[in-house]
Formats: sequence, structure tokens, C-alpha cells
Amino acid sequence: MTTTTSWTVANSRKLARQERRRRLGPMAALSHVALLVWTVLVVVPILWTFLASVKSEDEIFGEAWGLPAKLNWDNFARAWEQAHIGQYMLNSVIVVAFSVSGTMLLGSMAAYVLARYPFRANRPIYFLFVSGLAFPVYLKLTPLFFVVQNMGAVPLVGPYIGLNTHAGLVLVYIAYSMPFTVFFLTAFFRTLPTAVGEAAMVDGASHTRVFFQIMLPMAKPGIISITIFNVLGQWNQYQLPLVLLQDRDKWVLTQGIADISTAAGYDQDWSALFAALTLAILPMLVVYTVFQRQIQSGLTSGALK
Repeated sequence: MTTTTSWTVANSRKLARQERRRRLGPMAALSHVALLVWTVLVVVPILWTFLASVKSEDEIFGEAWGLPAKLNWDNFARAWEQAHIGQYMLNSVIVVAFSVSGTMLLGSMAAYVLARYPFRANRPIYFLFVSGLAFPVYLKLTPLFFVVQNMGAVPLVGPYIGLNTHAGLVLVYIAYSMPFTVFFLTAFFRTLPTAVGEAAMVDGASHTRVFFQIMLPMAKPGIISITIFNVLGQWNQYQLPLVLLQDRDKWVLTQGIADISTAAGYDQDWSALFAALTLAILPMLVVYTVFQRQIQSGLTSGALK
């Protein structure tokens, strides 16, 4: 009996796969090939970087795809101490932590109001946020430099939010990330049921309490998804800190890695460079791996409701 049931289940799954292939046609095969090619293009360079980070320079240029004779962990020590990657990584952690927190707080509140409260300027304000997605970062660099420079002349707080300050970079990161955050979360908040929030307000809850204690926990999948995207984007940002941070002690990780590759011309420390790249990649790889299910849930839940 058990054998017959197992055979029936297996046969049903086989028929379902055949039906799905028949319905999708050749596009299914092409999509799988495209995904396989994309996976190879992404995974192979990362694995090669990890491998090169524990090689000597002779092995990197002599046997690029060979295994190292021994693991050269001193490459990481040189990157951490001599190239000051440890200090730059700490700066990046501080900047990204504050900027992502500010982005999610302000972005979620703005998105909630635009999604839940109809008023005359609702759509113009929403489109004003979304229009920020149309401007590439290179188009903003020159005016942004002068804006941040002028912020340094503000009484009392100017020296803390002007050029060469982490707080100034945090404010720029928040503004830079707000358009996509508001665009994503506005659509997500619209999919949430309104009955729970209305019931809480009938019981005497304020708008602020409804948002923080009811709606925000319900939007957890979307919040986690956009948080991870903001962390990845701000961690890998290079153009903005390059323009706004000239003080070497306040550089972030991307500037430190670029400095390793250009400081000594053709005589740079390639082993330390790949070790620094590995140190930059690993935290984001761990974050994405840990929160992979939440990211997928956040991206699909809105479509399923």
C-alpha cells in the first residue's frame, strides 16, 4: 500500500512537471540557461577573489586558477593594519548603521502616510519622491557638494554636518535612499488590511501608536527586504563618499580599497587588495544569506495578496 502511494505521488509530480514544461514551452529552457549563465558570471569572480586573497602575488599572476601552495593569512593582516582597512570598515559600519536607521524610520513613516491617508497633495508628493529615482548619482555630485559645503556654515551644527563629516554623509545617504524606500513601502502598505488599524483607533489608539505597534509589525517582511537593499547599496557606495570625504581618517571601506589599488601604481600589493575585497564582500554575503527568506517573502507578499 505504501509503495503504491509513493508511486502515485511520484507519478503525479512527474506529470505536473511535464505539464508545466509543455505550458511554458521553450521559454522555460531559455530562462534556466540565462539564470545559469548569470549565476556563473556572479559566483566565479567572487570565488576567484576569495582564492586570490590567500595567494602570494607570484601565484596570482603565475597560476591564476591554481590552488595556493599555502594559505597566506598575512595578506589580511597587511590589509587590516598597513592599509587601515580595519578603520575604514569601522567607519563604514557607523555610517551605514545610522543612515539605514534614519532611512527606514523616515521612509516608512512617509510611505505609510502616502499609502493610508488621502489628501490633496498626496499624489504630487508621492511622485516627487519617486522622481528621485530618475536622476543618476553622477548628475547630483556637483550640486550636492556645494549643498553639503553650505551646510557646514549652519550655526552650531554646521561643523558636524558639513564636508568631511560622517553625519553629513549620513544625511546624504538618507536622502539618496528615500525615493526607492518610499516607492517600495508605499506599495507594500497598500496591501495590508485596514480593519486591524481601524479597530485599534476605535479603541482609542492614536495614529502614532497604530503605526508603530500595529502596521509596522505587519509590514515586517517588506521592512526587512528594503532594509537589506539599503544596507547593500550604502555599503557599496563609492561616488558619494569620494566627493564628500577628503579627510583620510574618515574614509569608508570603498575608498580604502580604491586607495590600495591606486596608491603604488604598478607596484601595489595585489594580495592585500584581494584580501581587502574579501573583507568587504563577506559581511554583505552573510547578511544576504541570513535574511534570504525574509527578502523573498517581502518581494512576493505584495503580489500574493
